[in-house]
Amino acid sequence: MGKTKVIAIEGIDGSGKSVQFNKLAAALEDMGYSVEKREYPNYKSYFGSQVGSYLSGAEGVKADAVDGKSMALWFALDRWEDMKSHIDGGDYMIINRYVLSNAVYQSIRDIDLGQPDIIDWVFDLEYGHFCLPKADIYLFYDVALAQAGENVTKKGFRDYMGGEKKDVYEESCGIQQRARAKYLETAQRRGDVAVIQCMGDKGMRSVEDIAAETMRVLRERNMI
Repeated sequence: MGKTKVIAIEGIDGSGKSVQFNKLAAALEDMGYSVEKREYPNYKSYFGSQVGSYLSGAEGVKADAVDGKSMALWFALDRWEDMKSHIDGGDYMIINRYVLSNAVYQSIRDIDLGQPDIIDWVFDLEYGHFCLPKADIYLFYDVALAQAGENVTKKGFRDYMGGEKKDVYEESCGIQQRARAKYLETAQRRGDVAVIQCMGDKGMRSVEDIAAETMRVLRERNMI
């Protein structure tokens, strides 16, 4: 039984991750591969619901006011709990937001400015301590901030927010700008991160064009 190939989908809020996550899973299934899909945070789980509470500020404490390592731990525990059901041996596991997302977002909030980032600490926490499956590749979907902000407003009702409001991270232009920069910076120093450019000369590229670019990158990386 071979090792499951793990592909993680990443991007700032409103980058079209969920659309490409589902497109990629469907494309691989159409090619005859078995595909396991996971998305984080899992707001219906115990730890994921706590993450949702922090992101919404429902209990009076917001995610951007919690120290980075403590907030990262909640996200990590959500994945650790969920991954207990994973059995290695299928063809692919596609994950919408994974360890890289946690490492990036808990390093760029206002409270983190001037502090060392915790990128390496988060990877050690989730891969080293919790022994989560390592992603073979992270696909970062790079979108202009203005376009991403427009896309967030179209998300509609979300249970963890109790409506159509933006969460703590989504509503901060500063966080989104710094998150994009941190993703790109991390892609320069890690060989497991590939950047998918989603913008063209006339704005955001079509869903199909971006999906085709995704498949091209995966083939180049010998993931297909």
